[in-house]
Amino acid sequence: MTSNVHLIDHPLVQHKLTLMRNKEASTNSFRRLLNELSTLMAYEVTRDMPMQEVEVETPLETTKAKVIDGKKLVFVSILRAGGGILDGMLSVVPGARVGHIGLYRDPKTLTAVEYYFKMPHSMHDRDVVIVDPMLATGNSAIAAVERIKELAPKSIKFVCLLTCPEGIRAMHTAHPDVPIYTAAIDRQLNEHGYILPGLGDAGDRIFGTK
Repeated sequence: MTSNVHLIDHPLVQHKLTLMRNKEASTNSFRRLLNELSTLMAYEVTRDMPMQEVEVETPLETTKAKVIDGKKLVFVSILRAGGGILDGMLSVVPGARVGHIGLYRDPKTLTAVEYYFKMPHSMHDRDVVIVDPMLATGNSAIAAVERIKELAPKSIKFVCLLTCPEGIRAMHTAHPDVPIYTAAIDRQLNEHGYILPGLGDAGDRIFGTK
């Protein structure tokens, strides 16, 4: 597997993902687990965030200590399912800005169709983390990265719960410079573009729809 894929195999991440795969998991528990898992993944995704020194007064003396500039980070949620990951990541970096891109997959062609795009200003100063639970065919992720690249941010990462060899290949063919962070690389896609063994349609399971 290419070095541009970061598999987050922490035991807590893997444990929660397994519970989410269970078809008997309720909407409530699926949503809660996704929030917890996203928070854990955020630690790995932000590991190389730039830091700066500030002066701080402890109870005993004044010293210099490091902080991140959360305002320079933008989480971009691919609607609608990306919101489930977004909430967990914002709990770790509450100062981050948020962008939204609305894409739906045409059921016949499986290509991504854009219907909404709203980003913070001055994107050229910012590091972008695009979030979506599944990297399956890769069409939505590829389209999202293309749109974000038009705004020339400092960097782009893509974060998903699950992917598969087909999705990784498609993403890296289109955007070899964008690292993928995922909790699992599953076996394959089925003829409908769903990941196997996967966990079903993440959006439907988050929102309790069909």
